[in-house]
Amino acid sequence: MATMESLIGLVNRIQRACTALGDYGGGDSTFSSLWDALPSVAVVGGQSSGKSSVLESIVGRDFLPRGSGIVTRRPLVLQLHKTEGRQEEYAEFGHLPRRRFTDFALVRKEIADETDRITGKSKQISPIPIHLSIYSPHVVNLTLIDLPGLTKIAVEGQSENIVEDIENMVRLYVEKPNSIILAISPANQDIATSDAIKLAKEVDPTGERTFGVLTKLDLMDKGTNALDVLEGRAYRLQHPWVGIVNRSQADINKNTDMMYARRREREYFATSPDYGHLANKMGSEYLAKLLSQHLETVIRQKIPGITSLINKGIDEMEAELDRLGRPIAVDAGAQLYTILELCRAFDKIFKEHLDGGRPGGDRIYGVFDNQLPAALRKLPFDRHLSLQNVRKIVSEADGYQPHLIAPEQGYRRLIEGSLNYFRGPAEASVDAVHFVLKELVRKSIGETEELRRFPTLQSTLAAAAGEALEKFRDESKKTVIRLVDMESSYLTVDFFRKLPQEVEKLGPGGPPPPSDRRASSADRKNPPPPPPSDRGIPGGDRGNAVDPLGDRYADAHFRRIGSNVSSYIGMVSDTIKSTIPKAVVYCQVKEAKQNLLNYFYTQIGKKEGKQLAELLDEDPSLMSKRQDIAKQLQLYKSARDEIDSVSWVR
Repeated sequence: MATMESLIGLVNRIQRACTALGDYGGGDSTFSSLWDALPSVAVVGGQSSGKSSVLESIVGRDFLPRGSGIVTRRPLVLQLHKTEGRQEEYAEFGHLPRRRFTDFALVRKEIADETDRITGKSKQISPIPIHLSIYSPHVVNLTLIDLPGLTKIAVEGQSENIVEDIENMVRLYVEKPNSIILAISPANQDIATSDAIKLAKEVDPTGERTFGVLTKLDLMDKGTNALDVLEGRAYRLQHPWVGIVNRSQADINKNTDMMYARRREREYFATSPDYGHLANKMGSEYLAKLLSQHLETVIRQKIPGITSLINKGIDEMEAELDRLGRPIAVDAGAQLYTILELCRAFDKIFKEHLDGGRPGGDRIYGVFDNQLPAALRKLPFDRHLSLQNVRKIVSEADGYQPHLIAPEQGYRRLIEGSLNYFRGPAEASVDAVHFVLKELVRKSIGETEELRRFPTLQSTLAAAAGEALEKFRDESKKTVIRLVDMESSYLTVDFFRKLPQEVEKLGPGGPPPPSDRRASSADRKNPPPPPPSDRGIPGGDRGNAVDPLGDRYADAHFRRIGSNVSSYIGMVSDTIKSTIPKAVVYCQVKEAKQNLLNYFYTQIGKKEGKQLAELLDEDPSLMSKRQDIAKQLQLYKSARDEIDSVSWVR
């Protein structure tokens, strides 16, 4: 059978653990707040309503700070533990777990000091609770949460929002469906003006969770009483109203013993002509027992729902830890294995991008199918093979001795000059593919879920992959330039051997051979003139109309040379267009697929444990989040074990 002590003690232990982890309800936590699910008694009242005196009467000790204005500026979770025999009374704070306070004047001072530690010396408030446990044979097992007193105006030193801030904090506690509201109102004021009752009615309109307490009954005007309230006629609640007679200010100043004050309170109700018939249901001792029994009942009723919440929270937190990744082992072997596994995960995604499993690899084909042909079309062959430039280059190549048959040196210079233009598109293709590969590396690192928690490894991996891609690019550039240079080093002889036959068939000044697909724009703009006449050419130098060499110094002759070179360059361009992609894929894409991290693997194998640990140094915010979730998970599991250890009586 679950005893009252075990039930309330269970909630006390869970509450203390929640506070230690920063869970004190009302936050924006990813997971459900266990604090909010725990039944508790929230003490609500306006300033000077006698709230502190009620708590001290229940405890039987003078231990709360006193003064004008807002004295309670942080929630005080007061956990009362009944001890057996004549054991000495003592108190313990949650923030000082190993220190026992037997002098309750020091308890009062520690509450004030701990409040100032968070709020400073200002009159501001904080939602972070203070946990105080009191062990005494004069108390019942009970947990009360003392909240800042409700106020109507801000005084000097307080923010303008203090009234709203206090009400919002109090609401966080009393709005919880598992919260029991202890609404304290002074009897010498109209109950209709009670701040505590007003707030309780808003959050608990049926009064099922509210206990009404009337203080200062002994201070009412002579001839008046509070029977209408205490008997439920003025304002009805589901639970009985309880009247309290607190110590007077004179008693407080004289440090009147709390046990004596309790006896005097019992005598007051027993001898009162107004309240004598209610004496056995009045006073702080009765209130404490009533609350303790009700709290135990509520805990028993709410345990199934709390257990369900805990189990759901455990599942959610374990799933989140799996997503964030479990903590890394400390030995070097396990760390090296982890790094290699992470690299393999990245490499797999990178290959999927290249092979089409993920988008991005198609951009490499776009370089070959669009950018390279477009770059080749833009090469300035029209200018290089213009009539003026062809005449200039051929004449310079002849030197002092004009060519006799065909200007071979002129042809070579024209072809070599044209082929040099292919270097630009070839190198641009290499750079374009290099850029795509770098982007795919960056994208793959970002898409590797396992890597996200290790920013140092991410940057190291990106640097290693970038270094490898640079090497592949350098090798690829050498290869494509070599391909261009090979075209210059050995010209296709068969192409030029056909030219004399075609010239003879076409006649002097005829159109270029059908194979000329790259005739210069200069030729298109200036069609060949009719066969040259003898005008302007000395008799000894006039060409024979039948001899194709007779017009070698005329425009048609140079146009034919330019046309022949253009046709040859067109043939080479088609070759380059097909060989450049092969070289780039072989030197860059294939190497990236097969050997992107080879050098990195070699280097990582030489690193010591400390260096490996540095690579697995996680994002501090991620580490902090995992630690917080792990602690919260441990709390939930401990709470589940605590609940399972109790035998419940339904």
